[in-house]
Amino acid sequence: MTEFQSTHGQQFINGQRTASGEATLASLRAQDGAPVGPRFYPATREEAAQAALAAQQAFPLYSQTAPEVRAQFLDAIADELDGLGADFFAIVHQETALPLARLHGERARTSGQLRLFANLLRRGDVFGARIDTALPTRQPLPRPDLRQCQTALGPVAVFGASNFPLAFSTAGGDTAAALAAGCPVVVKAHPGHMATAEHTALAITRAVEKCGLPGGVFNLIFGTDIGAELVVHPAIQAVGFTGSLRGGHALFQLAQQRPQPIPVFAEMSAINPLIILPQALHARGPSLAKELVASFTLGAGQFCTKPGLILALRGEAQSAFTAALCAQVKTTSAQVMLNAGTLQHYREKVDALASHPAFTLLASGDDADGCAGARLYQTSASRLLAKDPLLLEEVFGPLAIVVTVDSEAELFAVIHALQGQLTATLHADSDDRELAGRLLPLLSEKAGRVLFNGFPTGVEVCDAMVHGGPWPATTDARGTSVGSRAIERFLRPVCLQNAPDALLPPALQDANPLNLLRLVNGQWTRESLSPSVD
Repeated sequence: MTEFQSTHGQQFINGQRTASGEATLASLRAQDGAPVGPRFYPATREEAAQAALAAQQAFPLYSQTAPEVRAQFLDAIADELDGLGADFFAIVHQETALPLARLHGERARTSGQLRLFANLLRRGDVFGARIDTALPTRQPLPRPDLRQCQTALGPVAVFGASNFPLAFSTAGGDTAAALAAGCPVVVKAHPGHMATAEHTALAITRAVEKCGLPGGVFNLIFGTDIGAELVVHPAIQAVGFTGSLRGGHALFQLAQQRPQPIPVFAEMSAINPLIILPQALHARGPSLAKELVASFTLGAGQFCTKPGLILALRGEAQSAFTAALCAQVKTTSAQVMLNAGTLQHYREKVDALASHPAFTLLASGDDADGCAGARLYQTSASRLLAKDPLLLEEVFGPLAIVVTVDSEAELFAVIHALQGQLTATLHADSDDRELAGRLLPLLSEKAGRVLFNGFPTGVEVCDAMVHGGPWPATTDARGTSVGSRAIERFLRPVCLQNAPDALLPPALQDANPLNLLRLVNGQWTRESLSPSVD
């Protein structure tokens, strides 16, 4: 019997598999709700606490590991993930109904994220080293020797996402960023793809063993209602979450009510407005309609960056564009969603729009039992200005709403009325440049990423990417959950004053053994310093 079979469904705690009680959790096939393999054990409160304590015990050693050690660990996880074969992808496909081509691409993105952070550690700028050496002649008082760098925040609780079983889940961006920062993690597996989480966790634990790291560096627990226990446990120092506004808000409130509040970095909800200016609409209306429908129906509309709100100024070009959108929607096929609960929520949103007199159904795609059909609705700008909840809340599924705007002034008023977003998209040609220039500052105020002449359903993993935004897109607009700056969420600055060189971390030592680019007395340099006085 293999290790996977003999320990199936048990928690991953401190390098061991453990379980209490009965295996009552079933992983279900997205297509028809049939069970996928044996059942899983829900973690008890005691097991959640054990996982948090295991991460806390691993923190002192892991947080002080050399950057190259952590880089090698991240590379090892990536290698293990890249080694997973057809059996693994068959399980992920069954649990999520996501196409195999999409899953292979997501696996590449997941291992790519890990290697991005490994390269970041080797590059060294993540340490943010700043040194102000002592100036004994300064008046009226001498300045002490001050040295600042970034240090790990502490154990992190990570909540897996439903719509990205690899890239935003067990080994996804939050886990990769936390491990790169020197923070052990406790992952709460998403109940929609527990078998996927288990296989991924096995890959990570193999990397932990190969690199000789403490078992508590990575922990994973199963359960549907155990997340709150992690957030309130005093060992946990930060939370990474991707999911619904309701879930993220609840965890945020729990974290703020602790005796020691902790940061929650939750990516939650966005309608991602897409604005088409007049010249672009006139010149590219038919092609924009085709590409836009492809974007908001991609993956059954289950992308957090799906463009859900379409804004355009009233006119002949706008009417023709809307007709082209309707024609494209009618050609779409019904799609299987991630699970029965997601489909039910989508249908509830469709029913709410259908029963509201201010919303008109323009077009719908094919429907099928157990699947989601595309929908295109239309409403007036007045509903946005009145802040109708149906327009402000994300509809998770293949649905978009067209809003016809009567004037530039109304367009600005409508955008002002929007809440925070992950993305805002502007389609503009050269003749639209003046209006686009006036819109850009407002869109930048509303969203974490502003796109020109593109579509937001695609988040590049790189240094410059921002996947975040003002509330309710996230709980903290200062961070990003994608890109190399995601590591900053799990770091904090510390300043050492007049510390002996022998006790300084390598990033701050006079000799600069890591060959970092450091800010020394206001100048960026890689040079070593004269020996300090111990």
